Amino acid sequence: MSNRQKQQPTPVAIVTGASGGIGELTARALAQAGYRVFGTSRKRPSQPSTGVEHVVCDVVSDESVTAAIAEVLAKAGRIDLLVNNAGVGLIGAAEESSIEQAKALFDVNLFGVIRTIKAVLPVMRRQRSGRIVNISSVQGFIPAPYFALYGASKHALEGYSESLDHEVRDAGVRVILVEPAYTRTSFESNLIQADQPLGDYAPARSNAETVTREVMLTADSPDVVAKAVLNAATAAKPNTRYTAGGFARQVSLLRRFVPRSAFDKSLRKQLRMPA
Repeated sequence: MSNRQKQQPTPVAIVTGASGGIGELTARALAQAGYRVFGTSRKRPSQPSTGVEHVVCDVVSDESVTAAIAEVLAKAGRIDLLVNNAGVGLIGAAEESSIEQAKALFDVNLFGVIRTIKAVLPVMRRQRSGRIVNISSVQGFIPAPYFALYGASKHALEGYSESLDHEVRDAGVRVILVEPAYTRTSFESNLIQADQPLGDYAPARSNAETVTREVMLTADSPDVVAKAVLNAATAAKPNTRYTAGGFARQVSLLRRFVPRSAFDKSLRKQLRMPA
């Protein structure tokens, strides 16, 4: 090993929403790969992951995000990787959610990402290096009945991420999307219910809930997403987006190459909706 290699600082990563599921396994994978990892969540976990330093951070609060990033900088002095994983899901017809509920969802899934990035980007620009990985979803590029607001937040995240990547590339920073499909986490059991349910949508909504529970039985492990994040974080020339898992890749290909009418018909059939 050369003197130059010996002097390379340990890369520092922040993973939001790291108290469980994808975030926790991603934080562990990065720690095993040699990163100094700070995992964030709204509350301090009772059993923090080995090799991961915990920071309290609520991504819907400007003050909390600012304080969390300051804490990481005070301890580590730099930030090389930000993984925006914190997010919430919502199931229900688009008409069944109040505007307040829609705003709350976007405050986590989109504006929480924007808050964290705005706090981290000045550091990365000063360093002239850095990488930001945003956890999106296949619902960021396909329609998903009864997940309209969740899908809309991920569509917005995709547009924001791609635009930002162009803006910061000259500063040595890259912004990358990771797009999982169904993943075996507590996502399904933690889905927020629409706050203004309507009887007209009840049968189809129930079908969507049933399909979601069924596919979770054979869904990808969160390890699959963690590996995709690690690939995105370490690739010398990263792609703009990485699908995570076989099903996500299949859906991406179908969306690109299957005629819209056929894709629409297949989607409705899967969700047990009338043709």
